[in-house]
Amino acid sequence: MDLVLTSIPDKKAIKILQMKLRVLVLGAGFGGLELSSILSDQIGNDLDLTLIDQNDSFYFGFSKLDIMFGRKHADAVKISYNNIKKPGVRFCKETITAIDPIKKIVTTATGSYEADFMVIALGANYDIDATPGLAACGNEYYSFQGAQKLREVIPAFTKGNAIIGVCGAPFKCPPAPSEAALMLHDHLTAAGFRDACTISLVIPFGSPIPPSPDSSKALVKAFEERKITFIPQRKVSSLDATKRAAILDDGTEMPFDLFLGIPKHIAPDVVLKSGMTENGWIPVDRANLLTKFPNVYAIGDITSVGTPKAGVFAEGAAKIAAASIVAAFKGQVNNDPYTGAGSCYIEFGKGEVGRVDVDFFSGPKPFGIHHGASVTLAADKEHFGTSRKARWFGIV
Repeated sequence: MDLVLTSIPDKKAIKILQMKLRVLVLGAGFGGLELSSILSDQIGNDLDLTLIDQNDSFYFGFSKLDIMFGRKHADAVKISYNNIKKPGVRFCKETITAIDPIKKIVTTATGSYEADFMVIALGANYDIDATPGLAACGNEYYSFQGAQKLREVIPAFTKGNAIIGVCGAPFKCPPAPSEAALMLHDHLTAAGFRDACTISLVIPFGSPIPPSPDSSKALVKAFEERKITFIPQRKVSSLDATKRAAILDDGTEMPFDLFLGIPKHIAPDVVLKSGMTENGWIPVDRANLLTKFPNVYAIGDITSVGTPKAGVFAEGAAKIAAASIVAAFKGQVNNDPYTGAGSCYIEFGKGEVGRVDVDFFSGPKPFGIHHGASVTLAADKEHFGTSRKARWFGIV
């Protein structure tokens, strides 16, 4: 029997007439995994959830820094989706070729799926070609493949100018450019080449972490102590292979011997063709993450909800979307809004990690609380990863 929703203006309970709740979750990142886990926990055998991703394994975004600086091997950070064994959840490794948000039908390279609720959690892709010269003479470390390549490139850099440059905004994990600069400093210091190298950081913000002045001050101080040149409110518009120079958006030319880029982010092509996007991203109701299509939610990096593109915010959005779906299944309404709150860890180098707790929607403007870098917070970050491995994959 098909699911029937009756939306009542006075927000009285929504009635669902069906034994099993059919849910399609597109994308198995932070948002998709958390939402699938919640629905399985709360609905269990009454759930028929299909989780689709084109990849066969998951990895935490911060693990790419570990790979590029040789702290971990690629195989050590990947977690196979075959570990997902949750009541009512089925994982399908398939490439999505079309999304129909009106009929809630998804077509893949091997078949099609239909559901009562659809959740888009496909994240953001990277447009390397949007920055002329990046592919030819630069490097990027936001893709897994890019981080793996840099594992071999960085050890060969022993003298000259290194630039960590943002090529477009918004971009995932706002602290990551600062982390790369600080970790590169540690690497070169340990290798004995720091005095022969310069490090510059180019970002489009006025400060490293705009919602948290204290976190930004701590990072700027760390840059000054390590003689890292910080260039705010600029982005890299192109790379000149002949001059080996990065061209900033104000025309400034910066020579480089090593360029570590953060490429422009875009929505996956299949999402852009679905009719769901506006100005490149999916708009949603900020309170409940609903799109303009009934029973279709979007969470995480794919949206323009107003929080950073980071896993912890996708996870928070997933909690609210899941609560709304569970409430509907039970003939109720979820009245708890998405708060836009989350915590981001920041690698300061020397084995120390800081943290910023950010809240985007509770006050008149976003604000963040800074926790100074320490070995204790490095252990806290490790627990952050292991706890989610246990929750999502049953790995302890």
